[in-house]
Amino acid sequence: MIILLLVIDQTIKILVKTNMCLHESIEITPWFFINFIENNGMAFGMTFINKMVLSLFRLVLIGIICYYIWLQTKRKAPVGYIFLLSVIVAGAMGNLFDSMFYGLIFSGSSPFYTSYFVPFGTGYAPFLMGKVVDMFYFPLVETNFPQWIPFVGGEHFIFFSPVFNFADACVSVGVVSLFIFYNKELGRLTLKKEKVAFQKDCMDDSEKDGKGDSSKAGEVK
Repeated sequence: MIILLLVIDQTIKILVKTNMCLHESIEITPWFFINFIENNGMAFGMTFINKMVLSLFRLVLIGIICYYIWLQTKRKAPVGYIFLLSVIVAGAMGNLFDSMFYGLIFSGSSPFYTSYFVPFGTGYAPFLMGKVVDMFYFPLVETNFPQWIPFVGGEHFIFFSPVFNFADACVSVGVVSLFIFYNKELGRLTLKKEKVAFQKDCMDDSEKDGKGDSSKAGEVK
């Protein structure tokens, strides 16, 4: 599942990056556009920390979640739970792949020409510093605030304004679905299983102690 979603994500991004100029927009419907932009930040173009730190954080987080998926598979967790965790990992890996390799294999994007492949290592940015490709834009509602609203009256308003990619959608859908359908799994993680095992060991020990005491009592009698 992770490989399949990664292939879909990277196919969309490469097609957009090599066939559209930066900031070029294609109208599919009045509320759906393919709008090519690039960003240095997290999902939906957010940025709040250094690019290198963000890429390393993603790498560590992906490793932790992959290890957790492996543990849950060994413990026979619900298939749907593992599936949604895999969807989240695929989304995180998709954007990390952009940061890791796009700067090494692509020329810089421009509003005047499309990007193209270059010899490995001669691209526009070093390892882990590549830009993430976004393209999906859904301005579902576009209007102006009424004049009587304080501070924002008359200003232009767009819902939904962020531009995102397939990987962002995987992460968002996966996280929301986990909270909706597997809230209990998220709440206990693996702690309850460990607690049950611990309680069982304690009971076994106490039973052994009890048998030992009764045997000693018999010897005394």
